[in-house]
Order: sequence, then C-alpha cells, then structure tokens
Amino acid sequence: MTNSTIELQAKLYLFDLANYAEQFWFKKDESWELCLASGEKKAELERKYHPTLSKKALPETLIKLYGLIKTQLLTAPSSVPASPHSEEMSTSPEFLIAFNRNKMR
Repeated sequence: MTNSTIELQAKLYLFDLANYAEQFWFKKDESWELCLASGEKKAELERKYHPTLSKKALPETLIKLYGLIKTQLLTAPSSVPASPHSEEMSTSPEFLIAFNRNKMR
C-alpha cells in the first residue's frame, strides 16, 4: 500500500471510531485503546469488550496504520480520545483492533 492509501485507511478508521463512540454513548472520560493483535488475541478482546473495531492487513501496513491512527487520536477532538494504556502487542500482527476497556461484555 502507498502512503496515501494508508492515510485514507487511517481517516476511514478514525471516522468509524467516532461513529462507534457516538453510537455506543461514550462518555467524555472514555477512550479507545489500540492494539496490534493476532487472530487469537483479537477473538479474546472481542469476547471481553464491546464495541470493538478491527482492521485486517499485512503486518507492515498495520504498523504504519497503527502509528498514524495513534498520532491522530492523540490530537483528535475529545469525542474520540486515545487511551495512554496499551495492550500487549503481537509480534506478527494480523489485525489492528480498537476497544474500550470500560465497556466489558
């Protein structure tokens, strides 16, 4: 993927995060946490938290996408803040997954 494609994917992902935050009534102090995860870790996070938003891509693309989204979340309006916490990341990620630690199933 080219850098412009990755930037577009990041914008779309951020748009989806903002929509999910509004749809699931996030409070001002609630935030998204991003994680690069394997398929097993993704399934575990989806069983534990709701809502989640995941994106599947090649590992090198996911790493660039993660960095771009994390940076943009930190500078985004308060409706979609990023959490300073981080989940243990996979060494060979298959998915970028966002979840809210406060919203458990």
